[in-house]
Amino acid sequence: MMQKLKNMYGLNNKFILVIGASASGKSEYAENLCLHLSKGNKLYIATMEPYGDDAKFRIDRHRKLRKTKGFDTLEKYTNLGEVKATAYDTILLECMSTLLANEMFITNEYKKNIIQGIDNFKMQVPNLVIISNNVFTDGVKYEQQTEAYIKALAEINITLAQKADIVIEVICGIPIVLKGETNYEESYNIFFDV
Repeated sequence: MMQKLKNMYGLNNKFILVIGASASGKSEYAENLCLHLSKGNKLYIATMEPYGDDAKFRIDRHRKLRKTKGFDTLEKYTNLGEVKATAYDTILLECMSTLLANEMFITNEYKKNIIQGIDNFKMQVPNLVIISNNVFTDGVKYEQQTEAYIKALAEINITLAQKADIVIEVICGIPIVLKGETNYEESYNIFFDV
């Protein structure tokens, strides 16, 4: 299986963006992808601050899902450029949308800070997987601050997609390759860890 993945993704040294709607299966897919990318040290960077019961529930759920997957976890809510990760083969960052919300509350330089942090990771590790949300399709009109957030996330996702070697959208648990050369069957099997 690993040789097939190396052929499929041209592994190693890949930057992969995984996007999807809430509860689409993107987190599980990205975690399994990381397991296939590297048998070495993996770092999970969690960006959700534990504010409120809902956030605490989601954080606990994600910890349980990755408990046996061999990730070291770093909770880093802002300032990705400060992270030193050279001891790792693979970084999984979850989630860009949460990171953006955190950064927007502390600086007007949030886009610059985020992209510099991602570039910092790309220089430190062979494999980088980033999870982001697709929040652009509901057609609802929001307040000005929310509209600014949605626009900023779109701009960051566009920049990340341009920089990424592979972009995959997970829809109802099905990975759809949007950019990069992959074998659909192998990509689908990663989700189910076949």
